[in-house]
Amino acid sequence: MDRRSFILGTGALASQLLVGCADNNQTKLNVQLLKGSIPGQVVNQFSKSLQQKAQLKFVPVGQLQDLFDQLETWQGKTKVTDGKGWLPSFSLPQFQKPVIADLVTLADYTLKEAIEQKLIQPLEESQLKQWSNLPKRWQELVRRNDQGNLDAQGKIWAAPYRWGSTVIVYRRDKFKKLGWTPRDWADLWQSELRDRISLLDQPREVIGIVLKKLGKSYNTENLDQVPSLEKELRTLNKQVKFYASDKYLEPLIIGDTWLAVAWSSDIVRMLTRYPEIAAIIPQSGTAMWSDLWVRPVGAKSPLSSEFIDFCWTPNIAKEISLLTKTNSPISSDIATSDIQETLRNLLVSNSQFFDKNEYLLPLSESTQKQYQDLFARIKNEA
Repeated sequence: MDRRSFILGTGALASQLLVGCADNNQTKLNVQLLKGSIPGQVVNQFSKSLQQKAQLKFVPVGQLQDLFDQLETWQGKTKVTDGKGWLPSFSLPQFQKPVIADLVTLADYTLKEAIEQKLIQPLEESQLKQWSNLPKRWQELVRRNDQGNLDAQGKIWAAPYRWGSTVIVYRRDKFKKLGWTPRDWADLWQSELRDRISLLDQPREVIGIVLKKLGKSYNTENLDQVPSLEKELRTLNKQVKFYASDKYLEPLIIGDTWLAVAWSSDIVRMLTRYPEIAAIIPQSGTAMWSDLWVRPVGAKSPLSSEFIDFCWTPNIAKEISLLTKTNSPISSDIATSDIQETLRNLLVSNSQFFDKNEYLLPLSESTQKQYQDLFARIKNEA
């Protein structure tokens, strides 16, 4: 996937931030993070909280895929394509020793691949003082075996620090003329929306919409056991103007499309800037995503665990949520007067929310191929 953040948030890191003077004797922390996911104020507060002076280097990166590619580069790996698809990673000659970051933002859906490729190292629970305060659902998400699959007894491979969901975004003015507003995935099949919808260019997300409409899970293992799936997907495809995973909101702003399926982190700025745009979490449930801290293989800074713990401190977790307009795994009650009304419904995280919504969990290679092949076949139909 290629989820990205359009907004930096108030005081967010817009360029490389270096805190502390260059001193080879000082402890260092080098962080590469998703642009806009940590406010600059939080970095400054962390610096002030340290008992000893340290050199902190925070480098924002615009795309999650670029961060994953960097992890591969540090381990001397890359990917090549034969024109038909991706080939396995292979080792590259090392001409010079790379400077490896101590912490990197990783998307939860690429955690399995990072573990399988041995790009990251597990975190030590004994060094994470706030681990016990992390709700069980997020502990379970990052406990994996060495193949990257969920394992209650597995190692801790990552630290979630913010999360969001897949949402429906729509034009208030267009739907006012229609006399109704979207509430759930089934509304995407309404005849008035023919050629007025944009969907994420992602098999799991699009097929997941149909599965949720049919009362199934995003993580359904065998698609052949859902008889009406292909028919429903084909009908939905006729509603779609285009598929895209970036720059998919601009057509909605100019009115070329009336409805889009989007990642919540992408729409924050748009909702505050364009009052004619509204967003909802579908009533039957949706997909969730998390941004995670991971330690690349070779990273050694003792400050890594301290920064993770700092992000999990309740008041700091709430500050991250308020300034970046996303949910925190620690702070679940930020939908207050501090948040604009247009954003509050996207930051709800009560028990009913978690009962209906789910993460896109790792699937077997054969199941992944089912999703990819079905999605490609339907998209290519005239």
